[in-house]
Amino acid sequence: MTRPDARTATLAFAMAVVGIGLYSVMDALMKGLSIGIGAYNAALWRSLAGVAMTGTLLALRRPRRPPRAVLRIHAIRGVNAALLVVAFFWGVSRLPLAEGIALSFIAPLITLYLAAVLLGETITRWAVISSVIGLVGVGVILAGRLGGHHRPDAALGAVAILFSAVCYSYNLILQRQQAQLASPEESAFFGTAIMSAVLLLFAPFAARVPPLSQVPAILGSAAFASAAFIALSWAYARAETKVLVVVEYTAFLWAAAFGFLMFAEPLTPATLAGAALIVLGCLLSAWHERSHQPSAELGI
Repeated sequence: MTRPDARTATLAFAMAVVGIGLYSVMDALMKGLSIGIGAYNAALWRSLAGVAMTGTLLALRRPRRPPRAVLRIHAIRGVNAALLVVAFFWGVSRLPLAEGIALSFIAPLITLYLAAVLLGETITRWAVISSVIGLVGVGVILAGRLGGHHRPDAALGAVAILFSAVCYSYNLILQRQQAQLASPEESAFFGTAIMSAVLLLFAPFAARVPPLSQVPAILGSAAFASAAFIALSWAYARAETKVLVVVEYTAFLWAAAFGFLMFAEPLTPATLAGAALIVLGCLLSAWHERSHQPSAELGI
């Protein structure tokens, strides 16, 4: 596949910004749900509502029957999504929203190494330097957890978010592969449906019917998640992961705003400093990739 032209790349970048903004609204709604009904139930009911929404959109498109190779990508991403969603929202229900998002920013750096293992890409000196800077940023944020008043399980929350970041880094690779093989509506439906199927395995032991007061937040989070999924699938079909990954860091601004407005969460100096280091590391890596490496599509 040839390198996308400048206009297409710009549109893809803009659509990715929109997608991250939509996901950020969903994050805020899901944090409230996770506090109210637990991370598992928040993820379960949001995903079930999302199946209905994305399934309706897909049906209007007269969908094809996906080939086996495409179904495999859908399945892998759906299972991975179930793990990262529950881990992330379990963690973020125990930490300030902006702090949780900042910790998750380590994911693009992990993606560099996963891409080397899974896609045969070369790890450069700049990648190593960027990773070290990002890890220092994570350390600064975690060190901030050692002082002041916080929940007794805040450290476990941070560990859960870091685990979800590993899953999310793999998700970034899967997202690019999936976007090249399927329409945004197909990707959104199958990804959500398979995630729901995985979560339903635990329903006999953990599921409970949410109160009616939580239904608007469940429907809202499902709508924003579905719209974000489609927007990002559209973007990743038209531009490379290493070009779009920097958009992830706009989520911190949204998280800081929603955390303050919805949960009265102040930003600590440690969170700001750590986030700045993580973003610096990732921007250095992205700048080097765009300036010194030839364009190459990800392998499938």
